Amino acid sequence: MKLLLVDDEPLARQRLAALLREIGGQEVVGEAGNGREAVEMAEALGAECVLMDIAMPVMDGLEAAHHLAGLPAPPAVVFCTAFDQHALAAFEAAAVDYLVKPVRRERLAEALERARRQLAAREPTRQLPPDAERRRSHLSARLRGSLRLIPVEDIHYLQAEEKYVVVHHARGEDLIEESLKSLEAEFADRFLRIHRNCLVANDEFAELRRSPDGQVHAILRNSKTPLEVSRRCLPLLRERLKHL
Repeated sequence: MKLLLVDDEPLARQRLAALLREIGGQEVVGEAGNGREAVEMAEALGAECVLMDIAMPVMDGLEAAHHLAGLPAPPAVVFCTAFDQHALAAFEAAAVDYLVKPVRRERLAEALERARRQLAAREPTRQLPPDAERRRSHLSARLRGSLRLIPVEDIHYLQAEEKYVVVHHARGEDLIEESLKSLEAEFADRFLRIHRNCLVANDEFAELRRSPDGQVHAILRNSKTPLEVSRRCLPLLRERLKHL
């Protein structure tokens, strides 16, 4: 079984690697220092099981597990953490096991066997919706068979286009298969609706400009394209902009 070790502490990864050598029968294909690296590496390396900490910088293990669940061939996830208060959230994130540090060899071997059984069953893993109490730090987009993670803080605006949402961000544009309504609910304090098909990041507004025909457009700091503001959204938008 191909394993990916994920922990922001190199010594913790070394200890796991040592335990795995004692157990035998595994192949460690890579190591990552945070959840974002884990998601980017898992598919590229063909990892079948991810041994992952929860409290990490950039992206924590719980959010990473949600992104991993959306891969075409999701790896089994085993959390290895110093705290036991995340157990419920871990299993809600479809983890096959939850190990508390210091990890014992017997428990690790048991977790690996559970991971093998899950992989052997190969039941489709449903893509989990983000926990309402835990907002994502990244959105995930499919790009020519690979996964791209987009930091939410880099997003300028989100625009619905047929069944997709176009994410306009600091590095360009990407398509995601999520609804604008669900994104608005999850990031209500970060994005403002200006039209039924568009959400704009709070800090992107430069001004609201009225054209000779009476149509109002939002002028953004990092976009050359003025965005149409609907009459329905305008009163609430003006009110909210006063308090930013």
